[in-house]
Amino acid sequence: MAAMLVQGSKCLPRYVGRLTLIRNSPWKRKITSLAKEKNPLLNASRQAASLKQCENWELLQNVSKLPLGSGSRHRFHQSTVFCDEFKIVNTPAFAESVTEGDVRWEKAVGDYVKEDDVICEIETDKTSIPVPSPAAGFVEELFVPDGERVEPGQQLFKLKLSGDAPAAAAGAEKVAAEPAPAATSAPEAASATGSGPIPTTPPPVQPLPSAPTASVPVAAIKPTPAAPQSTGAPRGGGRTETRVKMNRMRLRIAERLKDAQNTCAMLTTFNEIDMSNIMDMRSCYKDAFQKKYGMKLGFMSAFVKASAFALEDQPAVNAVIDDKEIVYRDYIDISVAVSTPKGLVVPVLRNVSNMNYADIELEIAALGEKARTGALAIEDMDGGTFTISNGGVFGSLFGTPIINPPQSAILGMHRIDQKAVVINGKIEIRPMMYVALTYDHRLIDGREAVTFLRKIKSAIEDPRVLLLNL
Repeated sequence: MAAMLVQGSKCLPRYVGRLTLIRNSPWKRKITSLAKEKNPLLNASRQAASLKQCENWELLQNVSKLPLGSGSRHRFHQSTVFCDEFKIVNTPAFAESVTEGDVRWEKAVGDYVKEDDVICEIETDKTSIPVPSPAAGFVEELFVPDGERVEPGQQLFKLKLSGDAPAAAAGAEKVAAEPAPAATSAPEAASATGSGPIPTTPPPVQPLPSAPTASVPVAAIKPTPAAPQSTGAPRGGGRTETRVKMNRMRLRIAERLKDAQNTCAMLTTFNEIDMSNIMDMRSCYKDAFQKKYGMKLGFMSAFVKASAFALEDQPAVNAVIDDKEIVYRDYIDISVAVSTPKGLVVPVLRNVSNMNYADIELEIAALGEKARTGALAIEDMDGGTFTISNGGVFGSLFGTPIINPPQSAILGMHRIDQKAVVINGKIEIRPMMYVALTYDHRLIDGREAVTFLRKIKSAIEDPRVLLLNL
């Protein structure tokens, strides 16, 4: 106990710290006053005995041995223990379907961070969870190596709390905030610095070399070859390999797609759509649409709305097999495949049957922005009864998409090409798009699949079909 008191006085109780604020008073008088404060009913003769029975009697005896002086009031603090100088941050809670993730550090030990700065990201099967700093300070210790597995509630890092930024960072911010001084002209600089007398002697001239210059023909002079620039990729016959660990999202995508192939009896049917009318409608109303809603009118909203229209007509495509039962849904939630640097994600548009073109475009824009910034939550991707994948944005002409389990079908869009088609017995050039519907043949027969795809074709080629519900 005495060693603890000598090493640091921060661990003393509050009332002991208050005693040291009284200057030029003997310790016995302070102990007596403390005993009186503890039990004011006792007289002076019994106060010392009562104090000896106190659990802090040994502590007070050790305190009495410490020297008193004018600076003794600064040797104690009013708080009990300064345990808030360091803070240990744990792994945040995951969604119910996620039990673990891989940590990827954005900061290193010794880095200064501000409040809410992202210290690390935890990559789970579905999304990345950022872990912000709870306060400003320095990263003291990392408990988990980069790329290792973590679970909810596990200790991640220790933060040394400090509200002051380091001097180097503060100086850099101050220099960046100050505007650069305007460049002065040469005469002004000369006049500013030339306050002394004007020199009268000219500067010394460099002496000429005593040996004659060797006469070498110009043709004989060969230029020195420049040093080859080092590039990261090998040239020519370089045979190197680089191994990169798959992130959890990519592993989960591979697992789900392989499960879909092993579980579903997948079959794909195709059709082509004349995009003339939908393109004319888009070009006619794009300016008014952008002025009112602040975004461009795209083709995805037309296909999402047409898919909802077709799903209402063919409820089997919106259903799913659960063990030995078929689950028919009364709602339509359409997943839209979005490509991100970490993998493919499928945020969900919910209750699409109640949405119009503008609602769909606004929701797709909001989810797309979340996907690009890595802010998609698990709730944004849960569920979904049907999926649309637009490979045409990357130039795909033809393809067979894979079902996103536990759904039963997926629609694949492709690029628009000018093709020669027969219209009313005449050959015309029209913008055409191939579409593909991959479906689970265990649940959906060919008749329903083809009817579903033709329903989408009719709603895209003539949007008035949606208004008339034909």
